[in-house]
Amino acid sequence: MALCAGLIGGCASTENTNGTDSAADGAYKIGVLRYADHPSLENCLEGFKQGLDEAGINYELDSQSAKNDDATNTQIAQQFAAKRMDLVCGIATPSAQACYNACYEAGIPVIFNAVSDPAAANLAESETQALEGITGVSDKLPVDEQLKLIREMMPDAKKIGIPYTTSEANSVSTVEEYKSKAGEYGFEIVERGIVNAADIPQAIDVLVSDVDCICNLTDNTVVNNLPVLIEKAQAAGIPVFGSEEEQVGNGCVASAGIDYIELGRKAGAIAARVLNGEDIASIPYETMTESKVTINPDAAAAVGLEIPQSVTDRAEVKTSSSTEASE
Repeated sequence: MALCAGLIGGCASTENTNGTDSAADGAYKIGVLRYADHPSLENCLEGFKQGLDEAGINYELDSQSAKNDDATNTQIAQQFAAKRMDLVCGIATPSAQACYNACYEAGIPVIFNAVSDPAAANLAESETQALEGITGVSDKLPVDEQLKLIREMMPDAKKIGIPYTTSEANSVSTVEEYKSKAGEYGFEIVERGIVNAADIPQAIDVLVSDVDCICNLTDNTVVNNLPVLIEKAQAAGIPVFGSEEEQVGNGCVASAGIDYIELGRKAGAIAARVLNGEDIASIPYETMTESKVTINPDAAAAVGLEIPQSVTDRAEVKTSSSTEASE
């Protein structure tokens, strides 16, 4: 059953799973907060439920979206704490931070998902150990694989443009990683920081006048406004590379990214371990390392980019209307 919850634009859905009718029937109360409604975060949610179901967890899920609004994000997290949820999952860095800040003092375990750099987000002490009361799965982007793919598809390219939100810790750290590694592949990174969605059109106009292609991150503000980016880049004949398959399906030419349903499934499996009594402090957070290549031939054709056979042979083909594995 879906219902709008009067949360400054937030929308919630509550569902009972594995045959339960209510939390009173012994089901665990789980709150899930995702920062925005773009497909990669929705795939995380779907995978999270799969992970719980595969573990046989009896639960009632309160799933809510902050609609890319920081005030709503904080309020929903605080409501989860006030409701004394048995466990809370924050999908995307801002929501994971809000959930941890709201739930730590209440002793509610928090699982993070789709957090690119947990340490930079102040959710972890190291590359494996999260803070007390929280663990999860990181979607650290496979930057080397992405740069290799761009070089393979654009052998003469020199400059890669990256738009990102300056307040998103995950984006800032990923841009720095791109800058540190780009030289190994003969690229220069041209970054363009934005504060909010209103800055995107001008930022893209500046980038397309100076770069050979654009590399899109998992930046929530930019991804939420991907059509604006794609439209302006295509008009200028500039290819946009995504960071995961859903972005490719929405107009990016290709990506070497991770599977966000699988990312969510791993988080659901960790949540199940915590609910089954395992000490959250003993569970190090995981980082997805498997990547796959996805291409959109229509998007490539729209900017005059020919996809090499070497890429096509190992890629999944995705368009806005269908998905198929290449032969």
